Amino acid sequence: MTELLTEMTIQEAPEPQRIRGLEMPWNRVMGSTEAPARAARALGPWHPQEFMAECVETVPEAGGMMTFVFRRCDGAPLAFRAGQYVNIAFPVNGEDQDPVDRSYSLSSSPTKPWTFNITVKRDHTGLVSPWVHENVKPGTVLDMLGPVGAFHLPDADRRARYLLLAAGAGITPIMSMVRTIHSLPGQANVVVLYHGAEAGEFAFHQELAYIASVDSRIKVFYSLGDRSKPEGWEGLRGRLTTAMLDEVAPDANGRQVYACGPEGYLNTATELLKKVGVDDTSIYMEFFSGDRKMLLEYQAEIALASDIAEEIAEEIADSAEEYYESQPSAFGLYEPGYDAGGTLQATGLPLETVDPEAPAPDSTSDAPAEAGTPDASSFNTVGTGSLTLSFLRTGINVRVDPDEHILGVAQRAGVRIGANCKEGMCGSCKVVKLSGEVEMNHQGGIRAREIDAGKFLPCCSTARTDLVIDA
Repeated sequence: MTELLTEMTIQEAPEPQRIRGLEMPWNRVMGSTEAPARAARALGPWHPQEFMAECVETVPEAGGMMTFVFRRCDGAPLAFRAGQYVNIAFPVNGEDQDPVDRSYSLSSSPTKPWTFNITVKRDHTGLVSPWVHENVKPGTVLDMLGPVGAFHLPDADRRARYLLLAAGAGITPIMSMVRTIHSLPGQANVVVLYHGAEAGEFAFHQELAYIASVDSRIKVFYSLGDRSKPEGWEGLRGRLTTAMLDEVAPDANGRQVYACGPEGYLNTATELLKKVGVDDTSIYMEFFSGDRKMLLEYQAEIALASDIAEEIAEEIADSAEEYYESQPSAFGLYEPGYDAGGTLQATGLPLETVDPEAPAPDSTSDAPAEAGTPDASSFNTVGTGSLTLSFLRTGINVRVDPDEHILGVAQRAGVRIGANCKEGMCGSCKVVKLSGEVEMNHQGGIRAREIDAGKFLPCCSTARTDLVIDA
């Protein structure tokens, strides 16, 4: 019997027969001319929704990372595309204070939608990630918005030849892609090149090794960057170079490339990929602040999807809202600005209910302003433009034109508003608008109830009227 088992072990198994290319499970539902079954519709990643999710498991990972497994409290699946992210409200300052929003990439596969994972790298100098590692446990319920993000695998690809580049915590959306491809039938050719700082800090390395050992479609390579080669290390060493790309993927110019990592790494990858012949149209990057071309493309995609999905989204969740989408950061880098006095993010003044039937106040009246509320007419006025922004906390009026984004104008005038992504994704510049109207084109960084409460993101907003702002 032992001899028979040994013989069976060493015999090479024949290659599986597969259908051509890859197709995501929801692709045919989205393209169907007939009404699909309700369960099938629920699995289509139509557009972002607001929902509550409960943590059901935590899994320590290498490299100071932790995976948090969630399920939706309403029992619905989380339908998303491999590579996307969710925006999460964390009560880091207590339940009675405004939560702090952060965006984290989904590291699980959308083919298993009843639970979903985020993987968070702990930054000891950060505001949110240490709190997440210490406080999010099975049973913790958090408010989420998603899925969002333009960085994802296509819904259908008849060639399915990919080069996946990751550095550090950039492995999180790449891991979602690897898991998704491994779970699907079909022909594919995937090369993963994963850069890390130390040999023991490659997250998911055991699972990646297993997938590569059982799935001939996927090959995984590791590189230690500039670090010296430790004893027993069998992987690559050195930063990303054209020689390294030629070694792991000599046919890179025939592949779709997805890369996620620090900005310097991605800038280098962009230049090197061009040198080995990869066309710009085949390169997809997960940049922190987003890529304008990608933002516009995804806004068009969401506009189309929302036309199809409006009725479906209402059936899936009453709280579904339409949002523009963009590329996120996978590393929890959405930290607010700081100074000696603490965070620069405004918390906002309490709002009062206004009777819609009451007559509008007479702006020409000489009546004194309400006690405790600064009189904006006494503020210094700076800048030029046809509209006025009155910043009550700063005590300044700023002139602005209708086509100018409010954040840049405000910061140049000395108004302290913390900001990071400046694309409407992270929510760190959120402030309260006490009066006036804005036009806001955000990327998922603010929730519908916050907008109803008068909050807005000045980084992606322009003024339609004069504004009074709590900042």
